[in-house]
Amino acid sequence: MKYRTIGTGPHSRRVSVLALGAMLFGSVTDEKTSFALLDRYVEAGGNFIDTSDNYAFWVDGGQGGQSEELLGRWRRSRGVGDGIVVATKLGARPLAPGTSFTDNPEGLSAKVIRESSERSRERLGTERLDLLYAHIDDHTVPQRETVEAFGALVAEGTVGLLGVSNQAVWRVERARALAAAAGLPGYEVLQYQHSLLRPRTDIPDALFPDGSLGHAGPELAGYLRAEPALTLVAYSPLLKGAYTRPDRIPGDYDHPGTPARLAVLHDIARETGATPNQVVLAWQIGHTMPILPLTGVSSLAQLEENLAAVDLELSAEQRARLDAAH
Repeated sequence: MKYRTIGTGPHSRRVSVLALGAMLFGSVTDEKTSFALLDRYVEAGGNFIDTSDNYAFWVDGGQGGQSEELLGRWRRSRGVGDGIVVATKLGARPLAPGTSFTDNPEGLSAKVIRESSERSRERLGTERLDLLYAHIDDHTVPQRETVEAFGALVAEGTVGLLGVSNQAVWRVERARALAAAAGLPGYEVLQYQHSLLRPRTDIPDALFPDGSLGHAGPELAGYLRAEPALTLVAYSPLLKGAYTRPDRIPGDYDHPGTPARLAVLHDIARETGATPNQVVLAWQIGHTMPILPLTGVSSLAQLEENLAAVDLELSAEQRARLDAAH
C-alpha cells in the first residue's frame, strides 16, 4: 500500500492512496460480506474508509445510518483504533422517511451540525470523527454559521479534519476565507466525482438546477493546483462498472470525447496487462493533482482488482496519452 497525508496541522492524517467506500455496507451488502471486505482492505494496508449519515436511505425509504451502524459494529468487534481513518458526512440526511436530500435535507445549521455529528459518533462508536464533510450545500443558512459550527467541533476535539462535497468552488473558497479570517479551521479535503471520462456538467437536475456542481471540472482542478494543501477524494472513479460494461455509461458521458478516451484507455490496458479499472485508478493515484480514488465494492474479487492498481506504474508517455485524449 502507498500513503498520502491529508490535512495540515495537528489533525493531519496519513491515509492509504485507495479509499474504501462503505455506502452500501449494512444495506445492499450484507454484514458478513461487508466485514470480509473491511477485513481484507485493512489487511492490505488500507486505512481510509468513507461513509455518511444518510447512507443508504434510498434502499428502504428511511433516513439512512445503516452504513455508520455497520462500521460501528465492525470497529467494536475488531478492536479498531486510531489507525483506521473513518470519514463521514452530514447535511444530506432526509428529515423524514420517504423524503430525500433534494426536497427535505437536514442542512448545515449549527444545530444540525452539532446534533448530527453526535449521532454519527454514537453510530460509529468513536469519541472523535476523523474527517467530517459538509455533504451538500445549504443556501438557507449563513455560511458563517456553518463555518463556526464546524470549527467549534474541532476546538472541542470531537472532529479532526473538515471536508466539503458537491458545492460550487466559489462557495468552498468563501467558506475557507471566512474560517481563515476568524482563525478557525477550514475545509481541507474536497470530495467530488472524478474519473478518466469527463461528463457534461450543463445538465440540470433536482439538486443542481444550473448544471452539476458535483463533478471535479476544470475550475476545481485549477483550485487544487493553486492550493496544494487541499486533497481531492474522488468518488465513483470507476463509474459504477462503466469501464467494463459500456451499457452502464451514464447519459451525461454520452458525447464525442468519450469514445476517444475509452480507446486510449483500452490500448494502455493491453500494453500494461492491467484491467481498464486498474489503469483508471493508477492514473488517479499518480496524478499531478493530489487525488485519492474512493471505490465502492461488493465482492472480494472487485476489491482485489482495485488493490492491485496501487502498484501499477504508468509511464509518462502513457499518462500523457490519457490526459490528451478527447
